Amino acid sequence: MWVVNVPDYFLVSLSNRENLELCVKYNLAGFTNSINGLWTFFDISVGDYISFLYGARVRNLYRVVRKVAYKNARDLPPWPPITFRSQKTYYFPFRLFLKPEREFNEPMVRQEFSYVAENLLLRGGYRKTHFQADTVTFYKVSEMGNPFAGEPEYLELNAETFEPKIVFDRKNQRIPEKFYFRELILQSLVRKKLGVTVLRDVLEIFEVDNSPEEFEVLGEKALPEGYVDIFIKLKHPSALNRYILAEVKTGKAQKKDVEQLRKYLSEYGNEAVGGLLIAKDFSRSAFEDDRIIPVRYYFKELDPFGEYSYDELLSMLKLEIVV
Repeated sequence: MWVVNVPDYFLVSLSNRENLELCVKYNLAGFTNSINGLWTFFDISVGDYISFLYGARVRNLYRVVRKVAYKNARDLPPWPPITFRSQKTYYFPFRLFLKPEREFNEPMVRQEFSYVAENLLLRGGYRKTHFQADTVTFYKVSEMGNPFAGEPEYLELNAETFEPKIVFDRKNQRIPEKFYFRELILQSLVRKKLGVTVLRDVLEIFEVDNSPEEFEVLGEKALPEGYVDIFIKLKHPSALNRYILAEVKTGKAQKKDVEQLRKYLSEYGNEAVGGLLIAKDFSRSAFEDDRIIPVRYYFKELDPFGEYSYDELLSMLKLEIVV
């Protein structure tokens, strides 16, 4: 098994200018007590890099140095609770502490941001907490603006913390401490597991000469036909790229999932190597297309009434190609 600890780079989408200025002032990113907020908190790891995205502009480059979830965070500064038209109120228990690396304020239309900009364009707007960029984008961003000079300011909070858990019995959900297992969480887990488990075998099956180390496994990618859950491509393509598209389902993969994956593959023509359909179980149609490989997931020694941290689930997650 090969393991390469390469940091990921994300653009974190912010809803308003005040939020942006607070994030920049305190070198802090906060996420709500929603499944999207938890997903972002899980998906971005310590050591990863982020920039802030607001108003079609990208601000600064930061390295994540600490992740903290706070209890009773409704009244914790710097963000007040937000109440939407649905009358649901959200607050910010999930926080990322950041080390500023570079200072810049650049328009999203720059060619360097084209990978993420395409996602935004096809989505018709933000409507997502974060966007993962590719390696080429990160390298280019690492040369923008100027290195940060000075001592970063942090907001010290004297508040009780907790480790968020995932449960598999909906009755045990107690937000924000315990969330019911959802597809977004599975997608994040699978993304981090694929490269160090079945990717080598997948490349052999598809008769691809490149090594697994030459590929990067990225999060959701917007396409004209929809959104593919996991997008695998060469880090540094030469003349041609090689794409593997993966769809993730928490339950049983159906015929419609196979057909959708076929449509996604058609978007990339001859550069599409093939697709992965990752699910708990499969209908017969999942085995009818030799360009699609069924991959079964399961959690080793899972107690359906237990509660688990993200890291525990990541270590328990198993991926197996179904022959």
